[in-house]
Order: sequence, then C-alpha cells, then structure tokens
Amino acid sequence: MSDSTDLELMRIAMLLETEPSAALGHARALLATHPGHDAATLLFSNACRRLGNSSDAINLMQGLARTQPASVLVQLELGRTFAACARPKDAVAALERTLELDATLAVAWYELSAQRLLAGETAAADAAYGTYRQLAGNPPDLADAYAAFDQNHLDAAESLLRRRLHAGGDEVAGFTLLAAIESRRGDDLGQEAALKRVLALAPCDGGAREQLAQLLIRQGRTEEALALIVRLLAADPLNRAALLLKADALQFAERQAESTAIVAQLIAVHPKDADLWVIAGNQQRFSGHSHAALDCYRHAIDLKPGNGLAYWGLSNLAAFDPTAALIESMQQLLNNGAAQGYDATCLHFALGKALEDRAEFAASFEHYASGNLRARSAFRYDPTAITAFVQRFKATFSRSFFAQRSGWGCALNDPIFIVGLPRSGSTLLEQILASHSHIEGTRELPYVPTIARQLAGPPQQATRYPENLGSVGKAEFETLAARYLDGARVHRLAGKSRFIDKMHVNFTSLGLLQLMFPRAIIIDSRRHPMGCGFACYKQLFGAGLNFAYDLTEVGRYYRDYVDLMDHVDAVLPGRVYRVHYEHLVADPENVVRRLLAHCGLPFESACLRFHENQRVAQTLSSEQVRRPIYAEGVNQWRHYEPWLAPLSAVLGPLIEAYPSEPQ
Repeated sequence: MSDSTDLELMRIAMLLETEPSAALGHARALLATHPGHDAATLLFSNACRRLGNSSDAINLMQGLARTQPASVLVQLELGRTFAACARPKDAVAALERTLELDATLAVAWYELSAQRLLAGETAAADAAYGTYRQLAGNPPDLADAYAAFDQNHLDAAESLLRRRLHAGGDEVAGFTLLAAIESRRGDDLGQEAALKRVLALAPCDGGAREQLAQLLIRQGRTEEALALIVRLLAADPLNRAALLLKADALQFAERQAESTAIVAQLIAVHPKDADLWVIAGNQQRFSGHSHAALDCYRHAIDLKPGNGLAYWGLSNLAAFDPTAALIESMQQLLNNGAAQGYDATCLHFALGKALEDRAEFAASFEHYASGNLRARSAFRYDPTAITAFVQRFKATFSRSFFAQRSGWGCALNDPIFIVGLPRSGSTLLEQILASHSHIEGTRELPYVPTIARQLAGPPQQATRYPENLGSVGKAEFETLAARYLDGARVHRLAGKSRFIDKMHVNFTSLGLLQLMFPRAIIIDSRRHPMGCGFACYKQLFGAGLNFAYDLTEVGRYYRDYVDLMDHVDAVLPGRVYRVHYEHLVADPENVVRRLLAHCGLPFESACLRFHENQRVAQTLSSEQVRRPIYAEGVNQWRHYEPWLAPLSAVLGPLIEAYPSEPQ
C-alpha cells in the first residue's frame, strides 16, 4: 500500500469526529480506486453510521466480519452498526465477540451496556457499565480539576470543571466530580442533584447509584435508598459495599435482625475480613450484647493487629478490661508504626480511655490530646460560623415574630425533642422516657436537619437561613411537619402515641420546631460546661461533630449553645424544659416525676428501671444506659483539670453560673 493511501486513511479517520459527510466522500473516493479495501470499507461504514445511513453499511460490515473474524475494530463497528439499525440482539452478539478478542476495550463494554439496557437486561447492563468505568479511568481533560479537588481547592476545581463541561467535555465524569465537590462542601442538595444528573446521563452508573444511596441513608430516606441498593445487588449480588449499604439502611429502618443477618452472611463469605468483625461488634454493642461484642472486636484484632477501630470499640464496652498487657500492645502498635491513619487516631482514643480506667490521668490525657490533634487535622472547621449563626438566630426570632405566627404548625404533640450537646446525659434521658408505656424511643433522627438544610439552600447561600423563615407561610410549615412525621413513622414500630427524637443539633432549629410543632415537648439536656466539654473532647465521634476535637472550640460551641438557648428562654418563656444531668443523677425520682408531668404523662416506676429496657440504643452511650444511674461520671473531668485551661478560659463565667435558670 502506498504512503499516499495511508495518509488518506488518516485524513478520513480524523474527519469522522467533526465532518462525517466529508469523511464519507473521501472514503467513497478511496474505494473507487481501491475496491474492497478493508480499512477504507471500515471507515466508509463508520461514516454512514454517523450520518444515520447504517442500513447502507450493514452488508459491508457483515462481509468484513466474515473475512476478518479476529479483527477487534471490525467486530466493534459491526456491533455499533447493528445497534444503529435497532438490532440489539445482533449488536450484543457482535460486541460480545469483540470482548472475547479484547476484554480490556472500555468502549466495547460501554456499547454492550447500552444494548443490554435496551434489551431490558438491566442487571447485565449495569455489570457491563461497571467494567467500563473500571477500564475507562478519568478523562485527561479534567486532570486540572481533579488536581484542584485533591488539594481541596473546591472553588477552583468547580470552575475548571464547568469550563470543560461548557467546552463539551465528558458530562458523566464531570458531574461525578461535581458530586464529590458538593459532598466535601457538605452540600447535600448539590450532591444529590449532581448524582441524579449522572444517572440521567448514564442510567447504569453503579458508582453514582451507590453514592446516592449513602446520601439518602444519611438523610433517613431508607425506602429510596433500598430501591437503589436492590438494583446494585441485581448487577452484583455479592458486592460487599452494596450489602453493607443495605445493612446500614435496614439498621436505620429499625430492621436490626435483617441487618445483623447480612453482616453475618458477609462474615461467612469473608471470615478473615477484620472490618466486618468490627461492624458485627458494633451491632452487638448497640443491642446490649456486650460479651458478644467483646468477642467480635477481639477477633478483629486477631485478624488485623493494627485495627485501631476494634480497640476503640473495645474501650467503649463495660466488659472492657484494660490490662497492662493490652495497654502495652496498643502502645507498641503506635510506636512501631503498625497503626497508621485513622487506626492510629482510634488507638490514641482507646488508650486514653484504658489509662483513664486505670486512673493514670496524665498519660490518659496525653493520648486524648494526640487523638484529638490527629482527628482535628482531617477536616476544615470554622468555629466562628456557629457564633455568626446564633447572632442571626437571635436577630430573626423575637417575641413578636412568634406572636404573629401563633397557632401555626401541626396541632399534634407526638414528638418529644431532646436537644443540647452530646455527652450531656441525653441518652440517659431518652432511655428513661422510652421506658414509659406511652413513649417510644427511636434514635437521633436526621429529618429536622435535612429540612433545615433544604430551607437554607447551598452552603454559599446559608446566610439566608433562618432569616428566610419569615417568608414561609402557615401552610408550608404544616407541610414540613407532615413530612417530618412521615419520615419518623418508620421508627415508630410500637405505635405509641409519643416518640423521642434525640438529635442534639436540633437546638439550632428551635425556631423552625416552634413553627412546625408548637405543642411538641422540647427538652434541653444540660450538663456542667466543664464536664460536658471534656466528655465531648475525649470521645471519637462519627462525622459532623467537628467542634469536639479542640478544647477551645468545644468551649466556644458550648458558649454559643447557651447563648442561643438563653435567647429562646427570653422570647418563648417556659417553652423549653431543662433537665440538668447532675440533678437527674442526684435525685432521679423527683426529676423524672416532674419531667413526666411536664410531658402530660403519669409517673411510671418502669422509668426508674430504665436499665431493664432491652431496646436497641444506637449511640455511643448504649452501654451506660443499660446500667442503673451512677454518680462517678459527674465530676470525672476534675481528674483532668490541670490540662483543661483552654476549655475553662473560653467558658469563663458559665462555669460559676451553672446551673442557673432563666428568671
């Protein structure tokens, strides 16, 4: 073949993307001088397909496939031509032949996924698309945006991304990255919109489906999440990540037995997966099976000696025995570098607790401080944001604001909201109330924060909330209340007339709660500022409680919380009922009697035997609430007083004023 022919073939190939009609003309001319030329025939057929004339090319492609049965490009183009002629079964056969020849050809998996979806073979289509995503990688034209994202320059990453999308870049990859950007910003609305855009463009994208399911579970939208997970598992029934997502969704939907069974099935398949044993330990701990949890955590450590999360789980058990040998083992893991990253963070917290149990407070605080320093370095947190929010809250919600909206909202008093800070005794309060025959304990429900985020809009516009509640009408608040009750319904398994929502951060939504549920009980669970502040500091929380890993920031958050609650007491006198942890511990019967009377309920002695309640308590305090009230923890912080100066300096007069009540 002459060099001029090769050059002409290259020219035709380059024209295909931008000028298929010109490519067709050149290919036809080349075939006139070189009848039956294989490469020219392939390009001619490709151009016909791009111009919508696939029926003209089908015979040519079938002929080529007979003479070149081992040609990957011929089989691929044959499959595409069949697809363009609306012959999906023939297209699938040709594409499968293509992949027999080269299983690493990403574009063939993409085409196969599309054809299987057209044929109604959803699971097979999803599986094929999953392989395509693994092989395709990230598009090079988004490299700068990925680099900016990796360096946490989110605004720059979004700007670069949108520029590429405007220029016609890969929309699926682009919106996938945008979803990751919005997730890191904490913008649930933006992340959900981006993921739904991905699924509209690529219905078989399992990665987007999985991320959306995670988001929905976090928001308590378990039915929607489970529908997505069913499709994920149809494509890959043994997919570990999807099965764990299903276990999470079922756990949140109060279907603990089903959730536990999934984890047990996974362990049967992956008996040496240490992470699964940690998850099983957590499930047993929540259900009150302390010794079973102990066995699970120990087995996880046997499988992976540097498993800090397992050690941390152990340290939270009542059955935990911090022997000298165990402590030495944890210290060695840190000293020899066997535990890295989050494992090391967990080990520091576990060691802090173990040494605290042995009254070695100086060494204990050293590990708490190291663990907090590591945890705090993993995220961005601006402590001034909550201070600014409290000031805007106070400026928005006045006595006249609520007076003008008197009688608004839902007339039901089903919810009992317990608000405040973590480690304030709120789980104890919940367990006491949930032992009453008329009250059902649920969990920290995400529905109020989700509603608040939706009202606030994207983080860039967050300063409009709560001010924008002034423009929300009476009917809209009734709709929001109905939506909240609909979400909470899945957690009300016993069908009792009242239920508890113990989401601490709902104190920031008290204005919204008053407008949604003016008759609902709101309880402020409050603990001594030093005791509560240090209890937060020594605890490794899940995502979201970013204020807890620095003593100064803990103190600022507590101070802002008190400032907001004082304002609510002033503009809605008597609306919030306050329970001080120390009073509850010192005189439980009288405190409980007064609390139940405030809820409009008769006293029941079962509330004082709350530790006999076998309900699942999915909280860090799940162990404590299965024991009778004990006073040892009230002043535990005083053992650490020499190291708590940053906390006391920020709290200032709040320490001496505690437990003052509003006049």
